[in-house]
Amino acid sequence: MITTVTLNAAIDKTYYMARFPLGRVSRVKQMYAEPGGKGINVARVIHQLGLPVTATGFLGGYNGDWIRMALSRQGITHDFVQVEEESRLCLNMIDEEVGVSTEVLEPGPSIPERAMEQLSAAVGRLAARSRIVCFSGSLPSGVPSGYYAELIGIVKQAGALAFLDTSGEALRSGVQAVPDFIKPNEDEIVQLLGEEMNGEAASSSRTLQEKLASLQARGMAGVTVSLGAEGSLSSFDGSLFRAAAPRIEAINTVGCGDAFVAGMAVSTARELPAEERIAFATAVGTANALNAKAGYVKASDVERLLREVSVERITG
Repeated sequence: MITTVTLNAAIDKTYYMARFPLGRVSRVKQMYAEPGGKGINVARVIHQLGLPVTATGFLGGYNGDWIRMALSRQGITHDFVQVEEESRLCLNMIDEEVGVSTEVLEPGPSIPERAMEQLSAAVGRLAARSRIVCFSGSLPSGVPSGYYAELIGIVKQAGALAFLDTSGEALRSGVQAVPDFIKPNEDEIVQLLGEEMNGEAASSSRTLQEKLASLQARGMAGVTVSLGAEGSLSSFDGSLFRAAAPRIEAINTVGCGDAFVAGMAVSTARELPAEERIAFATAVGTANALNAKAGYVKASDVERLLREVSVERITG
């Protein structure tokens, strides 16, 4: 089993509009509402790829009740800790004329210490039955920056692998607990490494390769730096790989990173070699962009795209 942890779950609403001009009334052509937050997106994709998964984290209020109900309807097992304040709404407005997505993200509830203690116990219980535990997304109000590191320690003590996909201080603190896989983007790797790197340096320089190696030297088995349309750089077991994703006509790119993490978790659980893990995760992340809703992939798309992914071993 794989467990996903979403500390700041949400109802994700996606609005498709012919145009979305500022300061004007806009009428929605089509709307989708989904249980969301990065970890829930990861859980849904893992479920669609056929592996057993349990979603946990914090939920509150009527929005939290709706998220539970929707997850149950989708067949996704869940074990969330209840909090008093309302879980958030996240809006994604897609302007179809210019192909631009605008997101508005609420901050979410404030989490009391007692709820964090309850979730720590739940993560320990679930990790004991899991091959991998994925931590994804932002920290809600009241949660200290070191909380991911605390949870990662619990997971490792239970004998499971810990994946971490977050940013800022949560990422800097989380890597101190030595997760088994992290997936920063270009901006996040700059935050993590604490130095300026332009796009060219981030994607091709020996400096970044050395920094990825230094992260692995801390004990992290896998690191992938996503480079947008340029693909990704990954370091696994002392080897560096560059992956190029297939070119597609994207419908909605929100959730592609979450789908990549789901693909990496599934391929790791299946014990595939590093190149195949990277290729599979890349295909899954790309397949997400072919759907109108975030955190959705079709197995047929993944299979087709996998044949078009290229993974080059650079070193090691």
